[in-house]
Parts: sequence; C-alpha cells; structure tokens
Amino acid sequence: MLGNMMQDQLLISGVLEHAIQTNPNTEIVSHTIEGNIHRYSILESSRRAKKLANALSSLGIKEGDVLGTMALNGFRHYELYFGISGTGAILHTLNPRLFPEQVEYIVNHAEDKYLFIDLPFLPLIESVSKNISNVKGYIVLCDKESMPSGSKLDNLLCYEELIKNESENYDWPNLDENTASSLCYTSGTTGNPKGVLYSHRSTILHAWYACAANAMNVSSTTVILPVVPMFHVNAWGIPYAVAMFGAKLVLPGPHTSGEAITKLIQSENVTNLMGVPTVWLDLLNYTREKNITLESVNSVLVGGSAAPRAMIKEFEEKHKAFLLHGWGMTEMSPLGTLNAYNSDMQDMDLEERYDLQTSQGKAIYGCQIKIVDDEGMTLPNDGESFGRLMVKGPGIIERYFKSEESALEDGWFDTGDVSTISADGYMRIVDRSKDVIKTGGEWISSIELEEIIKLHPDVYDAAVIGVKHEKWSERPIVIAEVVKGSDINESELLDFYEGKVVKWQKPDAVIFVDELPLGSTGKPIKRELREEFGDYLLGGDGDV
Repeated sequence: MLGNMMQDQLLISGVLEHAIQTNPNTEIVSHTIEGNIHRYSILESSRRAKKLANALSSLGIKEGDVLGTMALNGFRHYELYFGISGTGAILHTLNPRLFPEQVEYIVNHAEDKYLFIDLPFLPLIESVSKNISNVKGYIVLCDKESMPSGSKLDNLLCYEELIKNESENYDWPNLDENTASSLCYTSGTTGNPKGVLYSHRSTILHAWYACAANAMNVSSTTVILPVVPMFHVNAWGIPYAVAMFGAKLVLPGPHTSGEAITKLIQSENVTNLMGVPTVWLDLLNYTREKNITLESVNSVLVGGSAAPRAMIKEFEEKHKAFLLHGWGMTEMSPLGTLNAYNSDMQDMDLEERYDLQTSQGKAIYGCQIKIVDDEGMTLPNDGESFGRLMVKGPGIIERYFKSEESALEDGWFDTGDVSTISADGYMRIVDRSKDVIKTGGEWISSIELEEIIKLHPDVYDAAVIGVKHEKWSERPIVIAEVVKGSDINESELLDFYEGKVVKWQKPDAVIFVDELPLGSTGKPIKRELREEFGDYLLGGDGDV
C-alpha cells in the first residue's frame, strides 16, 4: 500500500522560488574581477536568473543541452547555477586549473553547446578553441564596457548584453526530479577525467542533509564565505543551501589571499568559512602577522585534504572558531562525512577534542559508509581495523557520464580511500589506496606521517610518498615546503618523528622544494612527486 501524499518534484527551480517567498531580501555579496564589491538580494538574483533562462531559449537551448562554465566565485556564476539548471539544461562547471589538453577533452566529451567564461580564463579557452567541435558560442561574464577586443574566439557574446532585454518573467518547467541538473569531471589524476552527472533530486537532497544542524548548521543567521571554487562539485552545495535556508552569501571572486579574505570577513561579518587547508594557512599567517582576531567567525569547514592539528588549535584558541573536517568526493555530490561539534565533545578537554577533530567525522544522513577487506568482507567499526571505504546513498554516483558500466561493487561505491571507523561512528582516512606505503609487508599511512611533520613550526606544507627501495620494496620520504627564511635541515626534520611513530615507520629522507605541485582542491599531486622522486632511494640499504 502506498501513502496518499503529493508527488511534487525536488527541483533546483523550486529552491529558488522558495527563497523568493521566504527570504527575498537576503544579500549576495560578490568581489568582482574588476575589483569592486557587487551586492544585491536573492530576489534580484532570481530576476536575472529568469532573464538568463529566457536568453537561453532565444539561443535555442533545449532540455538536456550541456552548457559549460569556466568562472570564479561571483554573482554571475551564481545566476548560472539556477538559470541553466532550472530550464532543464545541464550546468557543466569546468576547472580552469586543469591542463589545456584536459579542458579540451572535457568540453568535447561533455558536448558543451556554449561556454560561459570569466575574463581571466579567455586565453585558456582561446588556446584550445580550434580543437573544440561542439561549441556554438562563448559568453563572457562581464558588461559591455569590459568586453575584450581582438579575441580569437568566434561568436563572442557579452553576458550583460545577452540578458539585458529579456523578460524577468519565466515559468520554470515542471521537470522530473531525476532530470540531469549539473555535470562535474574528476581531476583526472589517472587517465582522462570522468564526468559525474548529478540530478535535481540528488542535488537538492545533498544540500538539504549537508546543511542540517548536526552537519554544516546553515540557517538565515549564517553568513557564508565559500572559498571552495564554484567550479568544484557545485561548490559543495553552498549556492543551493543559501537559497534553501536564507543564509547570506559572500563570494570572494579572484581575491583569495589571506589579506583579501580577512577584509571580507570583517566587512561582511562572516560566520562560516569553507575551503581547503592551503587557503586557511595563508589566512592564519596574515592574521598572525597583523595580530587580527576573526571575531565574527564561528565555523571553518575544511575539505579537499586534512587540516593539521595545529590549524584546528589556532582557529579555536585565537579566533574562537570551530574547525570541522568535511570529507567526500566528486562522485558523492560531494559531502559524505562531517566532524561537527556534538555531544561527544562537550566534556572533553581541548587537547582531547583536537585529536578527535583531526578525524573526518561521522556520516551525514543520506550517506552510508563501511570498510571492507580486499575480499569485500565488511570489517568491524572498532577504530583499529582499516580497509577500503565504501559508500552508498541518493547523492552518490551509480555510473560515470556516458559509461555503460556500473561504478558500483555490490551496490556500494569504492571511494579509493583506506580508513578506520570507530565504534561511535568517527571515520578516519588512513590513506588513499594508491598512496598507502607497503614496506617489508607492513603498511604505513602517508597521511599520518604528513600530519606529524606539518606540526613542525618550520614546515609550511608537506607530502609523504612511497619510493622504490631495493630491500624493502617501498620506503616513505618527505617532500617539504618550509616557511620563508627557515634554515631547517633534513636530520632536524627527521628527528621530529622520534617518539611519534615506531622506528620502521619513520621516513628515510627529506627533499626540500620551493613549492609543492597542488591540484584543484589544494592537495599535493603525489603522482607528479612519485614520477620525479620515485627512484630517490634506489641503491640504499635503509636502516629499518
């Protein structure tokens, strides 16, 4: 027997209409590429999103057409999130940090009809345009006065001129909630990037449960500054969440230095920050140098890679801000676990709590997690057993875009991470399955070694990789980027591991670099490091 309830569809356009009715005056503040601050209301943004929808119809865009964006965190990009998906077309966010060859592949594979481009990325698109087959035109996200001259791109259109004379009235189509809404490609660390095609249903559900009180805790009193790029997995669902819950949105545009973010926080009374650890390192360095306290901030969400314990401590003790780890993947919409403040932490002293905060937290509602061994057998949640991390839920991929093969294993998605899960549900990433270092038949967590060395005051950032060894097959080494002016040496850094890990887990060497190669999420690209330094220890006996 079925229930007797309405079957209204979960649609992105419905989120926008809800925002208009309940929080029309909520602000969206945007730092623009031109350097000024743009501010308007949810209501004004919705009117422009509807003008865009009418403009797309004029261009002949139909349901299912894919429209690419290569843009920063700005108000026009925000309008695209709703104006494109609301019509039944697919919002395809392109990562400008990828190699030109990857961008070319992705645009062709997605069959983008038009590309919406921020001015700084025009040269990149120009460099690959001759090899892009399906794009009918390029729309620059600026006003008429800022349009570039002498571009190599054919059919170059101005966004503001495109929507200028369109009506603010638009009736959103009543789509099936399983209609595709947006498309994002993985970073492509191995082989070509793979597309993940989200639905309206998966997008709405993800934003809904990710912002619950025991997760990101978003409400109409929240002021969110997402430094996580809007081209990265729907900006972790934040654009939809602010419309859903009436939170004020502050967009940094191209200005993401510690100084620029600090000024935005202070001027807009930002309460919630969201981004990757490298951004917050720069922020903390600036506030430390200028002796600034971020008095309005109460929450800092970190994703992409793990936050060092020292960062957790500094945000808490200097700024009275709680740092919560978030974990997930492009294939998961992306959030799967969050380490939010909860009753477990109430009676803990700070040092004990910091240790707990270094874990990736508990599964949010809508995401089931488990760990399995190499044979697929489920392992116990005892905090010690570690295995492949598997996930399932309504916001998690079933198959990759244009693939006929399921991406699942017995109904679960293999994340590629190796983790533990405690009896009370805290998940801790031990490593990526491809990054676990196997030495003499024993496993070493590169993540654990990274977290330790990042606590050293002279280390700005570091990566630990396994390299070839004649006797032990693999041994760990540290690739370190030290703070400016430091004269720390290899033996001093290796001594920092004494008493923190057993002897055989201690890295064999330290290599100092001026700058680590970082991917789009701020993580060191270990593939490049292994390619460059993989033979570093060949010929050594190793004292293990």
